[in-house]
Amino acid sequence: MPVGEDQKQHLELTRDIAQKFNKDYATSIHAHGYGEAFFPLPEPLITGPATRVMSLRDGSKKMSKSDASDYSRINLTDDADAIAQKIRKAKTDPAPLPNEEAGLAPRPEADNLVGIYAALAGTSKQAVLREFGGGPFSSFKAALVDLAVAKLGPVGAEMTRLVADPAYIDSVLGEGAARAQAIAADTMKAVKDIVGFVRR
Repeated sequence: MPVGEDQKQHLELTRDIAQKFNKDYATSIHAHGYGEAFFPLPEPLITGPATRVMSLRDGSKKMSKSDASDYSRINLTDDADAIAQKIRKAKTDPAPLPNEEAGLAPRPEADNLVGIYAALAGTSKQAVLREFGGGPFSSFKAALVDLAVAKLGPVGAEMTRLVADPAYIDSVLGEGAARAQAIAADTMKAVKDIVGFVRR
């Protein structure tokens, strides 16, 4: 299952619950013809150049909405101007970007911004450094501003539109719940059989 690095603990909780159910009801699971386990154990799939996005103000800290500074993060509700301003003010260092990815290791802010660019462009950090390595941060940041605004600006606009229409959000949630219930119905019937609940 694709997750970001900081969502891994949620997947681990799912694994723990599935494992406990499979162990506690192993005999009943087998008796009902489900083999050795009923619930599969999900595996995290953590890939890409920005599996953990760091703060724009401190490349050693995770980007977080609980940070006191709004300039530490890009919010989903930020408009194009806010996104551009936050990236322009993002902490950097005076050295030019390196030509090789290994050169990012001692430079957390540079590594973070290159990772964000790579993720938004759907490419690798090394490809970003091939394009911008050796050049000044100002040129790279200008390109990152353009890319981030193009990719994230529409998200903020859509968030603003959705927040203004709570009835639509409620209808989407209701439809989603109904679809999820239909998909899960057979699984829940099987769970009740395995546990020994009487089904209506």
